[in-house]
Amino acid sequence: MPATTEPTASAAAFDPGAPLVAVDLGSNSFRVEIAQLDGGRYRRLDYVKQTVRLGGGLDADGMLTEPAMQRGFDCLTAFAQRIRSVAPGIGPEHVRAVATQTLREAGNRDAFLQRAQAALGHPIEVISGREEARLIYAGVMKMQPSDEARLVVDIGGRSTEMIIGQGRLPETTESFAVGCVSLSQRFFPSGELTGRGFRAAQVAAGAELEEALVSFPRHRWDTALGSSGTAGAVAQVLQAARVTDGRITPAGVRWMIERCIAAGHVDRLDFPGLKSERRAVIPGGLAVLYTLLANFRIEEMFPARGALRQGVVVDLHERLSAATHPQRGDMRDATVRALQQRFDVDVAQAERVQAVALALFDGAVPQPSPAEVEARRELAWACALHEIGLMVSHHDHHRHSAYLLAHADAAGYSQSQQRRIGALVLGQRGGLKKIEAALSQPLFAWQVLCLRLAVIKAHARGAVDSREMALRAWGREARLAYSQSWAESRPRTIFLLQEEAQAWARSGVLKLVLPG
Repeated sequence: MPATTEPTASAAAFDPGAPLVAVDLGSNSFRVEIAQLDGGRYRRLDYVKQTVRLGGGLDADGMLTEPAMQRGFDCLTAFAQRIRSVAPGIGPEHVRAVATQTLREAGNRDAFLQRAQAALGHPIEVISGREEARLIYAGVMKMQPSDEARLVVDIGGRSTEMIIGQGRLPETTESFAVGCVSLSQRFFPSGELTGRGFRAAQVAAGAELEEALVSFPRHRWDTALGSSGTAGAVAQVLQAARVTDGRITPAGVRWMIERCIAAGHVDRLDFPGLKSERRAVIPGGLAVLYTLLANFRIEEMFPARGALRQGVVVDLHERLSAATHPQRGDMRDATVRALQQRFDVDVAQAERVQAVALALFDGAVPQPSPAEVEARRELAWACALHEIGLMVSHHDHHRHSAYLLAHADAAGYSQSQQRRIGALVLGQRGGLKKIEAALSQPLFAWQVLCLRLAVIKAHARGAVDSREMALRAWGREARLAYSQSWAESRPRTIFLLQEEAQAWARSGVLKLVLPG
């Protein structure tokens, strides 16, 4: 938190033609995509894919092994060098890295992420399965726009995403914990390919996907598209072997499964157009794919041109545009409005708290850096949703609010950002010890302080003037200013502010200084 008011790079408006970087930490492969989105057109500047098999490095206890982690670190170090080479001087706000199912599962993911972020030089967000599905759909729609109803399927290393949508917005999104790596490891562990193994893999895939039969019925979509690795590899093989023109059909996938069984082992697979690094995981991918085609009555599936990484670029562009033009907002703002409606939030009170908290934050951070711009938006979302726990219970509602925010399906948010906003809401009242670890981050401490002060000022739930209190940062001192006449007319608020100053004094994180 700066004590000066020197201007920073964030003061400039977002250049819509600036390079944007998406890093996708998938369970089988890591990818980096550098692109431009200007005037609505997508232009790729660079793309690198590297097979890492991170998902293959989960041991029986659900922990990533050191060799698997090291493969990831080496890849991310190379990606960092590539980004610097292709887009020198790119701002950190123009880079977004996302991690998927393997890091949703890994018990030691925090230890991995700490080292991985150091290797890449940028934060890495672990996204939920439904958020992954939303971004996949956004990528497909950007690269292959259409107004027809579509089913989009992405078979990844350890998860499969399914989306039904029409136009730009998805209507139904879901993620299932089954993929080409996990099934290949479980049912073809030594590389042997048998009919029994394929039947068992299809039963396991069907058991995981069965609950989707009601949500993804055949009458809801006109065209099926397969995004990313497995679908792309199968389409290439079928076209190269002249089995189809690149369309994925039940007969074509059966032909590939029969060829696998005839080969007997992954090392003897000789599919035309199949890359060597794909051999070990293609059996599991075929099992999932055939199960989808058969159970969801998919007569033909077309390979899609878009995928998760393009969706991340599109979403990042929308976020940066929203930061420059707040009235536009992005997906996260729409999600906040939906959550307010779902949990019957007192919107008027939320707006009162938000107006005060943001005015205080702006006084303490008059010229924010890109990280502080994002922190301001997080503070606004926390204010908008700080009372959603009242739907559960008035007693300790801040704890219920924090839990809901950390665990709800919230489109646009990463799991780490949801947890951070949840911790912020948890700290809106009461002692500070419960968020002691998070308070070690100075920016988070200032967010909490602004929220708590705003809740105190608006505690009577009546009209408030956000100009009546001002906050200034001076090192670790938070200097609150208000007029003597205002204080004399509000003895209860002053009492609460004095208690607040004592709470911060006990924490030792910040010193809240009141007038007089």
